[in-house]
Amino acid sequence: MSFEGGPIVTGSGSGDSGIKRYMTLVYNRMFAALSLTGVVAMICVSSPGILQFMLGGFATILMISTIGITIYLAAKISTLTAERASTLFWVYSALMGGWISPILAMYTGESVAISFFVAAAFFGGMSLYGRLTNRDLTSLGSFMFIGLISVLIASFANVFMGSSRLQLGLSVLSVIIFCGLTAYDVQKIMRFYNGGDSCEILKKKAILGALSLYLDFINIFLALLRVMGRRR
Repeated sequence: MSFEGGPIVTGSGSGDSGIKRYMTLVYNRMFAALSLTGVVAMICVSSPGILQFMLGGFATILMISTIGITIYLAAKISTLTAERASTLFWVYSALMGGWISPILAMYTGESVAISFFVAAAFFGGMSLYGRLTNRDLTSLGSFMFIGLISVLIASFANVFMGSSRLQLGLSVLSVIIFCGLTAYDVQKIMRFYNGGDSCEILKKKAILGALSLYLDFINIFLALLRVMGRRR
């Protein structure tokens, strides 16, 4: 059996080799998606006309579109081809770059860079923990998901309250929550691996895994930017 990134050797004693190749594919897709998002965001931020268009309300349309693609991918992954799912993932990544561009434009370039590298360090550490720990992180994932719902509700309420202190506290909590979800998602992705799956199924599982980790990283980065960033 083979798939992108090299052959997966299955059978007795070959599980470690297969899952390493599988996780490499997941991370490669995730990093490629982040790169695409970064390029689109930089183009938008560096072009006053495009940025003004985003600020005019188009970013909201992009946000709704990204949510729709996420729901569609999760619901239809079993019937989509791997190629179609991959295309939707790249479209999603590009749209996300447009959506976050007005947010990035609010902060100095130094703040964006520092927040990105700190987010990468947090993500890398928690990702490594998720891969190496022998602890079952299912309960952690459930707890973090409950925390995420609470943060979303509080954030919605703060739209009307306008409390900067509450917003700061929610941003700090978001960093903690998505760091925990990173470790949980990595472990979950590894458990979904099955060396007996076809190339097509493995590719689709890798896309969903990459999407989960992509969202973890983006949310850590944006939360850190709100905590550490200096506005222009």
